[in-house]
Amino acid sequence: MSIEVFDVRHDIKNLFVSPQIRARFLQMQPGEVSQIHSHDVGHEVFLVLKGRALFEIGEDEAELGPGQLCIAKVDEPHKVTVVGDDPMTMYLSVTPHVQPTHTMLDRNGERLPTHFMPSAAYDIDTDTRTPMEELVNRFVDLFDEFAKITQTASEEQRMAGARLTRAISSGNWDAADSQRDAMWFGLYRVYHKLDELTELWNAVAPRAGRVK
Repeated sequence: MSIEVFDVRHDIKNLFVSPQIRARFLQMQPGEVSQIHSHDVGHEVFLVLKGRALFEIGEDEAELGPGQLCIAKVDEPHKVTVVGDDPMTMYLSVTPHVQPTHTMLDRNGERLPTHFMPSAAYDIDTDTRTPMEELVNRFVDLFDEFAKITQTASEEQRMAGARLTRAISSGNWDAADSQRDAMWFGLYRVYHKLDELTELWNAVAPRAGRVK
């Protein structure tokens, strides 16, 4: 399989969407202003490629040009205003990508009603073939499975953590390495199951009520 290559000259769209990350090229016109918002669980990275824009993040602001990058962290209100006479093009990514991806805010920074988007807003297809009841049941069942995995992982981490502490105290680095590996693979399993759960939630959410 060849590497998929994207070109900012014509791929102004979402480039890659997964539970872990959404990445895209975005172009805004002179004077255009994005609505102020934040992200409940995601950091957003902005890299200006062409033009200039004023980024307002939290209580601070900065004007960025080509090659400059800034970050809006979880729960930080932010908006973007294009400055100058030319369009502004940037790369952005939000991680993780989980609906509702945006928390819209009023002028006072107060949270507006939860805002869910259709999958098409992220340039991906909505699963319209699977019956909604089946999707919801699969999500609930998977959540139960996730809860069981995390409970088991918690018990394993407690035991491995105690063994790790003893190994470090006694200078037994082979044992310490082994217990660290055990703790990592327990965390790894939880992360992968959470990604699976998020992917299913992103399929459920656009069909579970009204979208904008």
